[in-house]
Amino acid sequence: MRSSLFMLFMALLLLAGCHTKQIRHLASDAALIKPGQTTVKEVQQYLGEPNARREVAPGVSEFLYYEDRPGMFGTMPLIGSFSSSKGYEMIVLTITNDVVTSCDFRNHNETDRKWLEDYTWDQELQ
Repeated sequence: MRSSLFMLFMALLLLAGCHTKQIRHLASDAALIKPGQTTVKEVQQYLGEPNARREVAPGVSEFLYYEDRPGMFGTMPLIGSFSSSKGYEMIVLTITNDVVTSCDFRNHNETDRKWLEDYTWDQELQ
């Protein structure tokens, strides 16, 4: 009885370590994009469908790719879905006539806006 309970515990422990969500590495993916050369088809091959898309002007559009960066317990099965993220990464692509004209990678942390808490907004400018 003890050995079968131990085996069950070990099997559950091994299965808990399996992680099936595909992880995108936007920083390295952004390095594949070359403004002025990379086409929309190549972008979709590298990065897939964008998370958001908008038309800026006739023939000019922006593609947005983003990925939350999990916190300390974010990658753990079961517990990870309840933990908060520690920031996110984002790629903003500007596309003109099916060719990438600019690629902007942004990395945001949860502490980026900490200064808002201790800044005194009611001080008068002199």
